[in-house]
Amino acid sequence: MESQTYNYKVVRQFAIMTVVWGIVGMLVGVIVAAQLAFPDFFLWDGISFLSYGRLRPLHTNAVIFAFGGSALFATSYYVVQRTCQTRLFAGPLAAFTFWGWQLIIVLAAITLPLGITTSKEYAELEWPIDLLIAVVWVAYAIVFFGTLATRKVSHIYVANWFYGAFILTVALLHIGNSMAMPVTLTKSYSLYPGAIDAMVQWWYGHNAVGFFLTAGFLGMMYYFVPKQAGRPVYSYRLSVVHFWALISTYMWAGPHHLHYTALPDWTQSLGMVFSLILLAPSWGGMINGIMTLSGAWHKLRTDPILKFLIVSLSFYGMSTFEGPMMSIKTVNALSHYTDWTVGHVHSGALGWVAMVSIGSLYYLIPRLFGKEGMFSGKLVELHFWIATIGVVLYIAAMWIAGVMQGLMWRAINADGTLTYSFIESVARTYPYYYVRLIGGALFLVGMLFMAYNVWKTVAGSRAVDDAIPAAAAH
Repeated sequence: MESQTYNYKVVRQFAIMTVVWGIVGMLVGVIVAAQLAFPDFFLWDGISFLSYGRLRPLHTNAVIFAFGGSALFATSYYVVQRTCQTRLFAGPLAAFTFWGWQLIIVLAAITLPLGITTSKEYAELEWPIDLLIAVVWVAYAIVFFGTLATRKVSHIYVANWFYGAFILTVALLHIGNSMAMPVTLTKSYSLYPGAIDAMVQWWYGHNAVGFFLTAGFLGMMYYFVPKQAGRPVYSYRLSVVHFWALISTYMWAGPHHLHYTALPDWTQSLGMVFSLILLAPSWGGMINGIMTLSGAWHKLRTDPILKFLIVSLSFYGMSTFEGPMMSIKTVNALSHYTDWTVGHVHSGALGWVAMVSIGSLYYLIPRLFGKEGMFSGKLVELHFWIATIGVVLYIAAMWIAGVMQGLMWRAINADGTLTYSFIESVARTYPYYYVRLIGGALFLVGMLFMAYNVWKTVAGSRAVDDAIPAAAAH
């Protein structure tokens, strides 16, 4: 009976596309890393739509919204059904969110290389696509919260609190920051003037990190870590405290992106203070996730999926320590505009977001296709080590390069003149760009192994839709 099974079709679609878009987004990332390391080497030199300035926003949109977004759709649709013991609300609307989201990604892949952009970081897409995003997101909210409303159990599991906060806040951020006056079909101007536009943009930009790339993936962590470990969450009370502390604090941290700018000084300081406060709930969540392995640490030796999930939490802890430290004005005076920021972003994006997504998908995909496990556990293990080595090479290179750049830029002679020219700092950075390219390429190779493993797992299998427990179904 249709009503007695979960809706896994849309979960399967998003899960497979997560792998596809992960490869696409990371491939573009490797290309732009190669352009920085070898600016005159490639045949695309002089081709505008293959230039660094056009491909860089394509890379960020592909990895955040195509790869990360698809992972969030897939896991949230799976988790909300399983924890509410009910079928996904408004099935046709759920299907619309899949096809609508894929259309948005394709439109981004067309418009960004053509230079059709608002020039707002992580919000580069022009107004017609922004409207489509809003429509798809509202449909997503209806499906998710409709499923919660029709749940067959009284309790709302904490993962759904994080997913719900992510859905609501991203809608608020996207609509608020994308307010614009259209001039043509492909050109608009922000509704906000000057410094206000910058502040609204980084209210959006940092909360894209805080809610799209943190809250949603914490929902993933709170479901898949206990499941894979076979243990309950270490402290359910701490998970609820973690939720409320995180979402009440994160919204105000954005101004730390605008230290030493035209933004009022008190606003910069407020952003710094809230960023420092964020350290407590962030580490509370990390500790809660890692300590879920209490009594099951031995599983880390033999379970590569658990390795992905727990190492991702380690990177989450590291990134959420580094971020507040970089928001301190005196530290920011050294780090701002350097590659240290790039290292910080990727310790979060690759180490936390990508690793927890990959681990969750390795758990999910066999269950969606009626298999006991992935085609090759050894390939999962190999993927873990390649990805981990790639991340470490990438972020270590960028940390060293960034600190070096900051020190070179602020070095002055006794007479007050600059010790180094800017071009000297660029020349000294090249060795670290080579290492970053190797690290990024390794991470991409790991994704290719994953794609092969997924292909072999799915090939010849049958799609399954687990039965809803009888007590819940009635």
